[in-house]
Amino acid sequence: MPFFKAVLLDWVGTLIVPKWGPTRTGHRGASWIQHSLRQLGRDSSEAEVQRISTALSVSGELPHVVQGWAGADLSAAAHRDSYERWINAAEVDSVLADEMYAALSDAVGNAFASDVEPTLAALKAAQLKVAIISDIHVDIRPAFSERGLDVYVDEFVLSFEHGVSKPDPAIFRVALGLLGVEPEEALMVGDRSSHDGAAVEAGIATLLVPPLTKVTEERLHLALAACGIPAC
Repeated sequence: MPFFKAVLLDWVGTLIVPKWGPTRTGHRGASWIQHSLRQLGRDSSEAEVQRISTALSVSGELPHVVQGWAGADLSAAAHRDSYERWINAAEVDSVLADEMYAALSDAVGNAFASDVEPTLAALKAAQLKVAIISDIHVDIRPAFSERGLDVYVDEFVLSFEHGVSKPDPAIFRVALGLLGVEPEEALMVGDRSSHDGAAVEAGIATLLVPPLTKVTEERLHLALAACGIPAC
């Protein structure tokens, strides 16, 4: 019999490698900028991409921009306000800024790690409940639906829908309440000690794994082992 009744899973870095590259401040790097420029039919040369990237890097260090990102995932409006503070400081024009934001906010197309589906299937087969917990400003359900993974997920606990984000232990309690389990009956799996690790403050056993850098990295067997479920 599994040791737990439910597993809470982080999204970015735990289940997926972001399509625009890993970041925690909104800056998705050269590929994100180049994609947006191409979508608008603009100059997407290396020099132009580097110019914009440098401007964003500089503006991202400004105190008022850094402060603006605090609490950005508590609502869609808060995230957009934080983004505009950052993008305006970099003097990016509004048309490009909108295109870049659309790309940044598109959850579909992110690459799931190769062990995500078999792991979710194994949890489902063992009759464990599953919740995805993410600090995010958009709905990520379509990303799971596109891959047929939504059938394995009981609840999505997204910060912008509940007005609370990691590392506030309250977001983990929201997940417990939706799943109908007690703290000692759940396992949290994530990649950041600073945020996902806060689940211990809600009384939840927590497994931390290194953040994904490529989809072939398989770490979720550790979660199955922690639950007492044979690896797939």
